[in-house]
Amino acid sequence: MRAAAIGVAGPSLSAAEAELISALPPAGVILFARNIEDPIQLASLTARLRRVLPRDAVLMLDQEGGRVARLTPPHWRRHPPAAVLGRLYDEGRMAGLRAAWLTGALIGLECAAAGVDVVTAPVLDLGLPDAHSVIGDRAFHSDPRAVARLGRAFADGLLAAGRQPVMKHIPGHGRATVDSHVALPHVKAQALAGDLLPFADNASLPWAMTAHIVYTCWDAERPATLSPEVIRAVVRGRAGFDGVLVTDDLAMQALEGAPSARAAAAIAAGADIALYCSGNGAANEAVLAAVPELSQAAVRRLARARSMAAARCLPLEAAPLAAEREQLLGA
Repeated sequence: MRAAAIGVAGPSLSAAEAELISALPPAGVILFARNIEDPIQLASLTARLRRVLPRDAVLMLDQEGGRVARLTPPHWRRHPPAAVLGRLYDEGRMAGLRAAWLTGALIGLECAAAGVDVVTAPVLDLGLPDAHSVIGDRAFHSDPRAVARLGRAFADGLLAAGRQPVMKHIPGHGRATVDSHVALPHVKAQALAGDLLPFADNASLPWAMTAHIVYTCWDAERPATLSPEVIRAVVRGRAGFDGVLVTDDLAMQALEGAPSARAAAAIAAGADIALYCSGNGAANEAVLAAVPELSQAAVRRLARARSMAAARCLPLEAAPLAAEREQLLGA
């Protein structure tokens, strides 16, 4: 498998996309709202993808709750944003942690039914008042310890549903004052231990996603996604993360150059998987051609992630979990 995950264009897999996936097999495919209409259509798409993808490739989905949700009503539940869980935590820690676990489990059950392996959540960025709203209520809290605990509970819920969580955006997007979807943020703060703490406290989780942000105290020239120094010394070093490291979407405008060059640079910097989400066929082909096969370390990390989700999976029923969450949230 190639060291990249890609998006596809629409609600069904085209012949050209199937041919590309067969010729240059990606490590995974990520699904977006453009790929999802209803449960029957989604089941057909994921089944088709499974037939053409390598056996160990993953299907990924952005499903945090709140405004970042690809499975939406009327076919799927509405889930609260992380900040709502953080406010409940302030009222009572056990209630907040339980609601976070329940939300992770409910999202995980829906993703499992949809055929998705990897859920790109929880967000472990700090919710800071002077930052850009791109994170905003996607953050659990402003306190690093609270973020770490709530993020762990949410991730544990996903694992209980047999799904692999992705903590994001390491080493922390919370201080960014511009949206990395449209421009490259520079974080000039020198004391970033608090930003890193939620990731370090959750370093045993199976996946993490990089931030397209320049942290001048660590690498004044390159964003974390493309920085060997940040990936080696901060992500793998100070945070102690040894799971699957996937980039944030390489189609975002924080980065310069062709998508293929971005992908190659991210893998060279130390990421395991370059994520390119646009669904553009020509760009997908260029990205897949530009990256190498998965490294042996990445293969081991992916196997460990699968094993963790399988080992932590519990027999869960959605209805009582949803009723319990409604009671906790006062819905």
